[in-house]
Amino acid sequence: MFSFLRSVRDPPLENIHISSLPPSFPTDQQQEPTGGRADDLVEEKAVIQTTHTHRVSAPSVFLQKHNNEPVSSTYFDQRVPVPEEDSEWGISLRKLWAFTGPGFLMSIAYLDPGNIESDLQSGAKAGFKLLWVLLGATIIGLLLQRLAARLGVVTGMHLAEVCNRQYRTSSVQVPRVILWLMVELAIIGSDMQEVIGCAIAFNLLSSGRIPLWAGVLITIIDTFVFLFLDKYGLRKLEAFFGVLITIMAITFGYEYVTVRPDQGELLKGMFVPYCEGCGPVQLAQAVGIVGAVIMPHNIYLHSALVKSREVDRSNRKEVKEANKYFFIEATIALFVSFLINVFVVAVFAEAFYGRTNEEVHTVCNQSGSPHSSLFPLNNETLEVDIYKGGVVLGCFFGPAALYIWAVGILAAGQSSTMTGTYSGQFVMEGFLNLRWSRFARVLLTRSLAITPTLLVAIFQDVQHLTGMNDFLNVLQSMQLPFALIPILTFTSLPSLMNEFANGLVSKIGGGLVILLVCAINMYFVVVYVTTFNSVWLYVLATFFSVVYLTFVGYLVWLCLIALGVSCLDPSSKRANDTTVLIERQPEFDS
Repeated sequence: MFSFLRSVRDPPLENIHISSLPPSFPTDQQQEPTGGRADDLVEEKAVIQTTHTHRVSAPSVFLQKHNNEPVSSTYFDQRVPVPEEDSEWGISLRKLWAFTGPGFLMSIAYLDPGNIESDLQSGAKAGFKLLWVLLGATIIGLLLQRLAARLGVVTGMHLAEVCNRQYRTSSVQVPRVILWLMVELAIIGSDMQEVIGCAIAFNLLSSGRIPLWAGVLITIIDTFVFLFLDKYGLRKLEAFFGVLITIMAITFGYEYVTVRPDQGELLKGMFVPYCEGCGPVQLAQAVGIVGAVIMPHNIYLHSALVKSREVDRSNRKEVKEANKYFFIEATIALFVSFLINVFVVAVFAEAFYGRTNEEVHTVCNQSGSPHSSLFPLNNETLEVDIYKGGVVLGCFFGPAALYIWAVGILAAGQSSTMTGTYSGQFVMEGFLNLRWSRFARVLLTRSLAITPTLLVAIFQDVQHLTGMNDFLNVLQSMQLPFALIPILTFTSLPSLMNEFANGLVSKIGGGLVILLVCAINMYFVVVYVTTFNSVWLYVLATFFSVVYLTFVGYLVWLCLIALGVSCLDPSSKRANDTTVLIERQPEFDS
């Protein structure tokens, strides 16, 4: 029953060579290739010999071969070399440039249409008062992304691959299958927000001539085109994402300069953790900010992207150096994304905080906008989303503000759609060991997200489409534990991370951060469910809550064992040693 727990009586092995593996493992002297080619064996030997192995049953960090066919890999057809250079200042700009890329792709998830909508609603409902929540959520996100990057650098595996190898009990695959399904739900929810954002952007840019369903279809086509850009070079692909981030900075920065927010109020809202006069509406918005910023699939994505750099994992110095540069790059990338988010919050805080529907309706009528009917003639506080946000900007600051807003939303939606697809491919490859062609994998991951979005776009109008944002945020909030708990678990295992495992401070701090984030998001879920006022929905939600919390409790139990709470380990009664979440597996799954 507890075969996934293994006692470790010997210290972890470092810099192990293939010849030092126990006799039960295949070596070049012991095993000849059966039905394969000689070059296949040479390639497998080369990968094993350059792998930094931390345990006897070392995980396979190379592409497994079945029937002489290599597994088609995402994003890693080439790896970026790191120059050999030391700097007297401790940081080499050439090396930093070589490591630059994965962090900026990761940061795009902090700029997706769901985040932009959360930003503009924060400004419209609370003014500048919740900027400190955005800052805190971004810092917490950086700490979690640091763990994800470290896992990929040290082990050579991304989080989905590690979960696939560790969360299984003997022949029972239920834990990892459930985990895969939960992560897929999070990716689908995120993808739907991104596709919706693209469709709305096309609708705004065409003055309504491109219907929403057509915008979804255009997004499908251009996503397939852009996703194959990495065939022209990994650095060119990363440069393309850099261009999209630059477009977002310029467009939302233009709105910021046009509106000219009060800088004193902005700084006060950013660094004073207080919300004067705030009520339930502002509290719910603060919770929504945290849920929108910290996204589960982004942890899986970042742990995979860092594998694109050439790092000798048998060399402690190189691994330590890679961890340092990836953290610096992630810090810079998230700082840029934070500034862009601040632009959006500040624009709507300055221009639309406290305004009523009637005020906006009047201004839109005077400006000749055809969208004034969106705002009823009443004194209720203005409520905006991505679509209405562009409309009110056009009413108050001219048509240019509307079209520039739409360009920024399109860049946010397109870039996040592409990185979301990469996340889906990494997760499916890691959990399922897929051996499909690249086109088939892209088609499947796109279909999972775009099919339900297309159906909604055909049968609903733009108001219902943007109204799905709250539901999708709830969906992703529920999936957060399935990324945060595993990343803390595996980065705390000395047998997996060796000397790079989390220390006591990191374990306690990481545990408290994850507990805080999950508690905040669960509150968001409860608030959302209680708005339905339906008994049968409450009963259904209670049933799923029991199942959900049971599985989360299972993951927490394993995490606590990894953190050193030995009294929870059933095998500790049989042996006075440390136990870890490692299952003994053969070197070659095939």
